[in-house]
Amino acid sequence: MASLLDNITRPSAAVLQLSVLFGIIFVLLKVLQLYWERKKLIKALEAFPGPPKHWLYGHNHLIKSESFLHQIVAWGQEYPYAFPRWFGPTLPSIIIHHPEYAKTILGRADPKASAVYKLLVPWIGKGLLVLDGSKWFQHRKMLTPAFHYDVLKSYVTLMSDSVKVMLDKWDKKITERRSVELFQDVSLMTLDTIMKSAFSFNSNCQTQSDSHYYIRAIFDVTYLLSNRIRNLSLTDVFYDFTCNGCAFQNACKLARTHTDQVIKERKMLLSNQKELEKIQKKRHLDFLDILLCSKDENGVGLSDEDLRAEVDTFMFEGHDTVASALSWLFYCMSLHPEHQQRCREEVQGILGHRDTIEWEDLGKLTYTTMCIKESLRLFPPVTSVSRELSKPITFPDGRSLPAGCQVGVNIFAIHRNRDVWENPEIYDPLRFSPENSAQRHSHAFLPFSAGSRNCIGLQFAMNEIKVALALTLQRFELCPDPSKLPIMISQIILRSSNGIHLHLKKIF
Repeated sequence: MASLLDNITRPSAAVLQLSVLFGIIFVLLKVLQLYWERKKLIKALEAFPGPPKHWLYGHNHLIKSESFLHQIVAWGQEYPYAFPRWFGPTLPSIIIHHPEYAKTILGRADPKASAVYKLLVPWIGKGLLVLDGSKWFQHRKMLTPAFHYDVLKSYVTLMSDSVKVMLDKWDKKITERRSVELFQDVSLMTLDTIMKSAFSFNSNCQTQSDSHYYIRAIFDVTYLLSNRIRNLSLTDVFYDFTCNGCAFQNACKLARTHTDQVIKERKMLLSNQKELEKIQKKRHLDFLDILLCSKDENGVGLSDEDLRAEVDTFMFEGHDTVASALSWLFYCMSLHPEHQQRCREEVQGILGHRDTIEWEDLGKLTYTTMCIKESLRLFPPVTSVSRELSKPITFPDGRSLPAGCQVGVNIFAIHRNRDVWENPEIYDPLRFSPENSAQRHSHAFLPFSAGSRNCIGLQFAMNEIKVALALTLQRFELCPDPSKLPIMISQIILRSSNGIHLHLKKIF
């Protein structure tokens, strides 16, 4: 019996030993592969001079949140085209701050790499913002009709109505001595617009911000995300178990629940032929209507999970980014009364005594559009985009990077690059006159990124900004508050750490 057990045990022990041996060899090979890849990366980075780094902190100790953007610009002046930025001792990223390099990167189809995008997934899911590969291409193709000329045209009235609610609120806030903090109100206005556009949901969020759980959830999510980024807890594996982590997960769940409920109700309507005919005859189709009717080349529509991801992505990108762009635009107008007045005169010449703006008016706002673009140059809502190289790349000057390298295209630094823009700190709308625009590098101005992954909602955003600025300038003169100048901080979007405070003077 013992002999039999020995015969069974010996092969088993031999198999176990062999498995352990193969396991050790596999780990060693993996370590060797990582070492070799890192050696190639370090070798490639030698061609990119950059600021001196600390052996442990990298460049983290040299950067403060409120000076980060200006620090990147300063390094860009010292190290042309691109330089390495180390996040600690082992994780480098190449920061690009020149349009020629940006053109090379954004012309490819590399996946996004920033850890910030991953933080958004519990809320917005895997929609266009975070997808890559064939699924991204499929979704992009299916969503394109939602931003067609005829669809965008119908949103202008919704935008106007939301803006008027905001302006009525400002009417009641005006005092001679106190300035008004605009960002919160602008953010509520853009949220109101996007909810009407996304799924025809009238929330009254501008006048009753606590009236609906979805509104509270959206604000909780954006606040907690911004707070997490500001406190540098991106890689904190215990975040979900903290109070903020639990609150974030609950807010995301509430937001998803609302979107799921709206999708479920709309699909039930679409299953009824009479209701389907009613929807098709609506004065305008909302974003969800269009997505539900959209099919791929095989006649297959989006799954419920994909529908929710795209609607929530549209909510995020069309809410915070437009609020940022519009708030900084108001600030620019307040600093430059001569440009503000010229825009006002253009608006008055187009609208006359009308207090509403129509689709046909938007294309006539020539000088106003130039002012908007110059504000977007100085204060781009999204300050950078990132990629992880799926294959090696060689730039026009011959320098190369291997696959797997993290690359950040810093839009803020490109917009303030002195080799590209003359006197980049000066607000000058004439930079965007037709003759000047024709002479500029194709990737010198990137507020909506560029290439195949540029912002699909570009025209939606520009339309809303034009509507809001035109109606605001009709009713108010904007003046800065010297005691409360904004402090730029780059979180998910470009914000001011102390808000945007302006004095408002009623125009009679």
